[in-house]
Amino acid sequence: MFYYVLKYVLLGPLLRLLFRPRIEGLEHIPDDGAAIVAGNHLSFSDHFLMPAIIRRRITFLAKAEYFTGPGLKGRLTAAFFRSAGQIPVDRSGKEAGKAAIREGLGVLSKGELLGIYPEGTRSHDGRLYKGKVGVAAMALKAQVPVVPCAMVGTFEIQPPGQVVPRIRRVTIRFGEPMEFSRYAGMENEKAVLRAVTDEIMYAILGLSGQEYVDRYAAEVKAEQAKKFPRLLR
Repeated sequence: MFYYVLKYVLLGPLLRLLFRPRIEGLEHIPDDGAAIVAGNHLSFSDHFLMPAIIRRRITFLAKAEYFTGPGLKGRLTAAFFRSAGQIPVDRSGKEAGKAAIREGLGVLSKGELLGIYPEGTRSHDGRLYKGKVGVAAMALKAQVPVVPCAMVGTFEIQPPGQVVPRIRRVTIRFGEPMEFSRYAGMENEKAVLRAVTDEIMYAILGLSGQEYVDRYAAEVKAEQAKKFPRLLR
């Protein structure tokens, strides 16, 4: 209930008014049935702008930190994400990836839309980073299409460290659904998972026009944090 109140009454109309998003390719989102929407991740605002313009409900796998913050702010943030139907995922430890896949498959098994950021974290510099193979594993195991999505301009309105977004127009692009039935039964093959993930990232790149970096964003962030500890705060 809260999801639809938020979408159609509270946050959705406000976001449309402030950011006047240009929406391209919305017809590529299937009207029914399970599907994955895989997008780039440039800003905290992405969590709200994409769901605001998609007609169907979409559930995102959200980092667990949004649900475990301290104090009143942390409790309010956790309550907001839970009420909006988002699923917390622990990104630490060896079992983190498997847990995320289990949660995602649970959403898809209900015939719903699943939103995922294959990079695994926000881009700290506006570039597109190498995707993690969880998106491919879910697409192959659930046998569902993947709709690539590009958020354009959200890094400029709310880069890392920017609490209040700048009011500027953004663009949200959806590409044609991608299907991978040719890999049926090969969801445990590492080379196949890598190939499917790279194909998805290439589609996102074509929509976003970003510079691509063939490394994981988390690794680059960690390296820069050691060299410049104040830079990524």
